[in-house]
Amino acid sequence: MTSVIRATITVAAVCVLAGLPVTAGAEVLIHAGRLIDGRADTARSSVTVVVEGDRIVRIANGFSAPRPGDTVVDLRTGTLMPGLLDMHVHITSQQSGAAGYSERFFLEPTGRVLRATQYLERTLMAGFTTVRDLGASDRLNLAVRDAVANGWVKGPRIVAAGSVTTTGGHGDPTNGLVRELQELLGPRMPGIGDGPDAMRAAVRQRYKDGADLIKVAATGGVLSLARSGQAPLFTDDELAAVVGAARDYGLKVAAHAHGDEGMLRAVRAGVHSIEHGTYMSDAVIAAMKERGTIYVPTISAGKFVAEKANIDGYFPEVVRPKAAEIGPKIQATFARAYAAGVPIAFGTDQGVAPHGHNGLEFVYMVEAGMPPMAAIKSATIEGARLIDREEDLGSVEPGKTADLIAVEGNPLADIRQMTNVRFVMKAGVIYRQ
Repeated sequence: MTSVIRATITVAAVCVLAGLPVTAGAEVLIHAGRLIDGRADTARSSVTVVVEGDRIVRIANGFSAPRPGDTVVDLRTGTLMPGLLDMHVHITSQQSGAAGYSERFFLEPTGRVLRATQYLERTLMAGFTTVRDLGASDRLNLAVRDAVANGWVKGPRIVAAGSVTTTGGHGDPTNGLVRELQELLGPRMPGIGDGPDAMRAAVRQRYKDGADLIKVAATGGVLSLARSGQAPLFTDDELAAVVGAARDYGLKVAAHAHGDEGMLRAVRAGVHSIEHGTYMSDAVIAAMKERGTIYVPTISAGKFVAEKANIDGYFPEVVRPKAAEIGPKIQATFARAYAAGVPIAFGTDQGVAPHGHNGLEFVYMVEAGMPPMAAIKSATIEGARLIDREEDLGSVEPGKTADLIAVEGNPLADIRQMTNVRFVMKAGVIYRQ
């Protein structure tokens, strides 16, 4: 093979690459020039990570010799690390400008799911073996979650949210429609309501749908067809009802929030993460630190919408000023939050920016002052903690699921290497070599 990162291919390796069973007892030996394990603050040099089935079984210093039937993957010029976790994506869609707003009237949900298979594969090939999808129309994120879990399509494992918002809030798909359509479609839209009782009913419906967590739109949003991108959308009682009902069903709550007041209400109500956080004040920072609320920044989405806001006609006119105002601020907010000690998990909001470009978020985080190792940990062990999968994902340790990726060279010296993943293994199966 001509790739700089290359593999010694045996019959067993061909089976692994095809997703077929390997001979019983055979192992995959990954010779890594450098290992970032997701926990230590420094990288290890010259190690062998041994995989059997879908598990990491041991880690040895030096390059261990294979037994007959074993596979050797030669990554001696690269850096091995845990499979990456993106804690904010929308895997069933991708922003395409003003035309995308009318697409829901012409493209069937089945077509959107089939199109999403390419987004799934691009995300996996970029090294992201687990994602948290924070909402899709027609429960499509639940459908693709199950399709990946059943092995019908290639993609990252998905933790899928069910969305809850208020009438006219971010995520209300009848925003901007003519009155006749609003009146026709409004009563049929799940997850939308007003008042504590309606919020509890919305959460219960999302639980019934099969959601893994609840995503609440605590403030206005950039891409919704509504004027304000930062107005608080929930009262304190409504947020308390969402968090309380979710807690009853064992579901965490992620809060989309740009505006400060809505963000503060959400943190005080007990949400587990704040997404975007654009106008985060010192009071919000203090509250998040006190309660251990995780910040998922999504700098990539901010940069994308800010760039597209400069293009005449790309966004509807009600969206364009919000994109121009809010988008450029997220990176600076991230810098303040990190410097203040707010806990951070990696998230991009891909589906706004293109799928497969998730790795650029590392570059933006480091530009804003986060050390490369901390940025990588935010996308490994910190992401695993946010979704309560630390015992299984997020680090390279014996007994954990064999989610492993590699980049060429040393990303601690050049963080842009994180945008060029060369090797991807998910649950012991090699998808990229």
